[in-house]
Amino acid sequence: MTHRISQRVVKASKQPMSWLTWGIFPALLSGLLLLMGTSASAGDSGLPSSGEEQPLTGTVRLADLVEQAYTHNPSIQQAREAWRATVENYRITTGYPDPQLMVTWFPDPIETRLGPQDWNAQISQMIPFPGKLSKAGELVAADARIARLKLDMAVKETLLAVRESYFELWYIRQAKTVTQHNARLLDHLRKISETAHADNRATLTDVIKAQSQSGQLQYDNLLLDELEQTEMVRLNGLLNRPPESAVGRLEAPVLSPLTADVETIYGLAEANQEEILMAQVGVDKGDTKVSLARFQNLPDFKVGLFYAGIGEPDVPVQPRDAGRDAIGLQAGISIPLWFGRNNSRVDKAMAEKAMARAEKTVRVNAVRTRIRTLFFKARNAQRIVNLYETDLVPQAARSMEIAEVWYREGESSFTDFLETQSVWYNFQLALARAKADYGISLARLERMAGTHLTGDGQHFSAPAGKEQP
Repeated sequence: MTHRISQRVVKASKQPMSWLTWGIFPALLSGLLLLMGTSASAGDSGLPSSGEEQPLTGTVRLADLVEQAYTHNPSIQQAREAWRATVENYRITTGYPDPQLMVTWFPDPIETRLGPQDWNAQISQMIPFPGKLSKAGELVAADARIARLKLDMAVKETLLAVRESYFELWYIRQAKTVTQHNARLLDHLRKISETAHADNRATLTDVIKAQSQSGQLQYDNLLLDELEQTEMVRLNGLLNRPPESAVGRLEAPVLSPLTADVETIYGLAEANQEEILMAQVGVDKGDTKVSLARFQNLPDFKVGLFYAGIGEPDVPVQPRDAGRDAIGLQAGISIPLWFGRNNSRVDKAMAEKAMARAEKTVRVNAVRTRIRTLFFKARNAQRIVNLYETDLVPQAARSMEIAEVWYREGESSFTDFLETQSVWYNFQLALARAKADYGISLARLERMAGTHLTGDGQHFSAPAGKEQP
């Protein structure tokens, strides 16, 4: 179809330029350009599809979840395409403006010495002052750097959310295991209390306490089931999977100790944190805006070609050059006359530059504050894990064994035995919660630093083996 239109245009150009030809030619040219643009974009299918659902059966590792999120998460795809769109905008901004074609047809021709002027046409091209487009291109390049940083941010935020969901889901399942184990133990104790009450070795209060604690554990188990389903939906959403998809048994996390001090993390964050890097790009962009504002106060140029179609004069004696068409060369320049507006351009750019510097300071201070808070939470969770693992949980287990022996020997009451069992249960839950909190706090702290902080030296970004976006 494009070939046929081109043939028609060529044939029309060989005929005399009547008013009908000049009226149809611009419409055909516009249609041809529109058709070419449509066919060029017809093969674009949009964002890459999320692909088929990857089963998460058997033992699921954190690395598997990270890889799936990096490949299928729509937020990462969205940021990647936004970056590509910004990169393509560079050629749009640095290119010359489109030339302008103007055709005029006179219903009542203008009489001239050489004959009536039936129509005229002119084509012109605007030429910006040298250096103006390059400065505009520098602004677009800065926007492209910001878009790339936003892509990196989307990747890291997604990976952080996956790690958080992984630790939270692991804790919930650990809590369910502890609750179910404790429910079986408490059911055994409840039967002992009922038998002991029948033999007058336990009071009715002991039986009621055992039954009430058993009911509480049943409620805890139902609550944990709901929390598990909710967290699985969140994790599936991050992986772009159906919300009710199953997630297999999670591999136990390896919680390495935090080795970096807070001052080191400050320096890492200032070098790797996207918010700070984007603020620095904003400062550099402010310098470019000032230069571009000064270039905008310089004139632009315009060149063109004028052509007038002259008909045959209706006079008895025609001039020797009668009916000769007129050709003219055009040149123009814009006049930056309004000095107040020009000065305001520069002043505005200077204000935006100062604002960008202040924005960077604000972001640096905010990042340091968050790092200090997360550093405390990670260190505190690490101390709690060590406390429960080395002291409290083993002591609670020994106390429960001693209480059972004493109860069987008649040296303590059933209530004492029940309370030691409850303490052991709560300590087990607290240990699992502290491990999950440490993993989450460490993941957030590593997100701020942009690198792992446990001595392995890995970079906290895309999964290993994956090409950086």
